[in-house]
Amino acid sequence: MPSRQGRDTPDHHHDLHRRFGWQVPLHFNMAQVCSRRWADDAAHAQRTAVIATAPGQPDLAHSYAGLQAQANRLSNALLALGVQRGDRVAIVMPQRLETAVAYMAVLQMGAVGMPLSQLFGPDALEFRLHDSEAVVALCDASTLAAVQGVSAHCPALHSVIAVDGGVGALDWAAVLAQEPATFKLVNTLADEAAVLIYTSGTTGNPKGALIPHRALIGNLTGFVCSQNWFGFDPWDASAPSEAVFWSPADWAWTGGLMDALLPTLYFGRPIVAHNGRFSPQTAFELMQRHGVTHTFLFPTALKAMMKACPKPRTQYALKLQAIMSAGEAVGDAVFDYCRDQLGVTVNEMFGQTEINYIVGNCARLYPAKPGSMGKGYPGHRVAVIDDDGNECPVGVPGDVAVHRLDVHGEPDPIFFLGYWKNEASTRAKFTGDPARSWCRTGDLATRDADGYLWYQGRSDDVFKAAGYRIGPSEIENCLVKHPAVANAAVVPKPDAERGAVVKAYVVLAPTYLATSPDRCLGDATFERELIADLQAHVKGQLAPYEYPKEIEFVDALPMTTTGKVQRRVLRLQEQARFEQRQGRD
Repeated sequence: MPSRQGRDTPDHHHDLHRRFGWQVPLHFNMAQVCSRRWADDAAHAQRTAVIATAPGQPDLAHSYAGLQAQANRLSNALLALGVQRGDRVAIVMPQRLETAVAYMAVLQMGAVGMPLSQLFGPDALEFRLHDSEAVVALCDASTLAAVQGVSAHCPALHSVIAVDGGVGALDWAAVLAQEPATFKLVNTLADEAAVLIYTSGTTGNPKGALIPHRALIGNLTGFVCSQNWFGFDPWDASAPSEAVFWSPADWAWTGGLMDALLPTLYFGRPIVAHNGRFSPQTAFELMQRHGVTHTFLFPTALKAMMKACPKPRTQYALKLQAIMSAGEAVGDAVFDYCRDQLGVTVNEMFGQTEINYIVGNCARLYPAKPGSMGKGYPGHRVAVIDDDGNECPVGVPGDVAVHRLDVHGEPDPIFFLGYWKNEASTRAKFTGDPARSWCRTGDLATRDADGYLWYQGRSDDVFKAAGYRIGPSEIENCLVKHPAVANAAVVPKPDAERGAVVKAYVVLAPTYLATSPDRCLGDATFERELIADLQAHVKGQLAPYEYPKEIEFVDALPMTTTGKVQRRVLRLQEQARFEQRQGRD
């Protein structure tokens, strides 16, 4: 058996691809495989599906039978409100039992679930509700007012159901209480739409990616690989061990819905639903209290945990078997922390809303290289391609792309159906012949001789400074290794003579500032000396042209709701400042 931690792990990657083949039925429904089948199984019905937690409230465990009964009641209620097969239903709730109920209810009736983050402001909410033509919104007390505040501009939205009720909304408990606890599943096609989830919109207006029911099947190889087989023996799937999943990833995001909630329920395991803010202490306490074995923690969360608790196993009794991370490059500092202090080799994964899991590591079955994106997961033919759609040689940067067909020539079920009401953008996503067979991600990477991919940044994040091509992630990773730095973002600062120079925005670690009264932002001497120290740190690790010529300290970086740094915001800020300087000159 290969080592769980990836030390001296034999490389089974080629064998995994050779032996694997997709089995996609004509009819398939996400809710049926994630909840109904377990509730209908007497041996499994009373097992825990969701462990609901919230600050100041007792933890509550809910069974698969209970989850399904509530989903049935909600499906009947939505049917009574006129929701039909294919209609969009907005789900605007944080991690909680009712959010899982909502997804199961909407999906099993053949409607389309549309996740919306509780963090969205009015413009973001209105755009998505209006663009999707959602007919019903499901909310709780934390999101009701926001939805009601924009509903007048969303003519298709005729009903709002809210947990704990509210003026102008139907009360969740009252609505469900009057409906029967049985519901006949709609026998959806595998190719039928299940979820409409909008991209983060970091490079323009968000686009709605229409995800079919079959995409869950396409996700499963990435999920089990990134979670070190999720408590199963890879050589004997009939011998599962206990597994408990938790992630702070919002269930309104692909990473929370498709990489956490749905696959955990698919395998009939419990998932912790924490309705509260993330903090390193909360993360460690939750994992200890509930015996969490598998998790998805994005790099910003891991960086915060590393800075706040350098030696967690001296304070917490953890049962971790796997950590998946995605969204940004982890970097070797965090990689080493997870391996040495948490006892788990972090499995970095790469995907995006439209196609999700396609590339990643699996420390249990093939070696994980620190900082690498990994290799294509079983069932996905992944390559680095150039502008003409040709595969790039080793070491040459190109666009990460996935082929419509797997290595055996069979259709890959991972693909989205297209962008909602945007055929032009759908066509632009694909390239190559025959039949536009490659789906471009817009993320740049290189491939090494062993087949591992190395992230170079978004195609619009890479820039030239003084004639050199600069990828920000390597510099950011280097900065985070310094004890003073909690997080960093690198962008080009326009320069009249050199075109651009490297600039870093840096968030300082609170623990670093707290260790000395002389360390205080706003103190010119302290900042000048720290900037020089950070510049020397990068010079000593990377190429001379990569060190940041300018460093600006900030309290926080602009982030998407999915935990990604919005470098575009900082780039535009630098461009505006440059234009102002030019105007003064």
